[in-house]
Amino acid sequence: MTKHKTTGSHPNKTIGIFGGTFDPIHYGHLRTAFELQQAVNLDEVRFIPCGDPPHKSITAANAQQRFEMAEIAIFDHPRFIADDREVIRKGASYTVDTLESLRAEFPNASLCLILGMDAFLGLPNWYRWQRILKLANIIVAHRPGWRKPTDGRLKEILMDQGTAFPGELHWHHSGRIYIHAVTQLEIASSRIRDLVQAGNNTRFLLPDKVNEYILNSHCYTAVDIDDSE
Repeated sequence: MTKHKTTGSHPNKTIGIFGGTFDPIHYGHLRTAFELQQAVNLDEVRFIPCGDPPHKSITAANAQQRFEMAEIAIFDHPRFIADDREVIRKGASYTVDTLESLRAEFPNASLCLILGMDAFLGLPNWYRWQRILKLANIIVAHRPGWRKPTDGRLKEILMDQGTAFPGELHWHHSGRIYIHAVTQLEIASSRIRDLVQAGNNTRFLLPDKVNEYILNSHCYTAVDIDDSE
């Protein structure tokens, strides 16, 4: 299974960056990544489980377990990669630090940070958020019927840096924002954990191999975590 460590020079690529606690990863995450990879023709999508999430006090499964579940979930997709850089890095996992690391590794690539609409609307509250747009483009996955910000800094940024053309994400290494509708599967990691703890079957919510890992590792047994991801 492929981790992030690579050596040597890299050709120009367009790389999707999909972060999250993935506690556990499920079909909602996977379908979103697949549709955006297809829509933008991303060369790869890197699933980067958050090591030490600064916005949450604790995760149910530990960082290594969440990385291993992501690795299992994507093993048969040639353009999906499980990236462990946040798992092995010490300290809080800030997106800007991850992007700095990726930019150093892929200096000539177009980096495309994948965010849900809710996360994008909260972007001005992120640590060093303005630096993020210097390091990467942003792809926003949204539900049909979404509304653009009507005021504030995000409205200005969308007017100045938004694009309706995914091809621009290949031409520009950073600084562009592309919004794309994806299939919204109403699956929550917290619900999966609740089902596991209650002894109920989670089939068809996440890949069978991930479900098997959860049952064998007991990573969600007798855990009480309140989280809506």
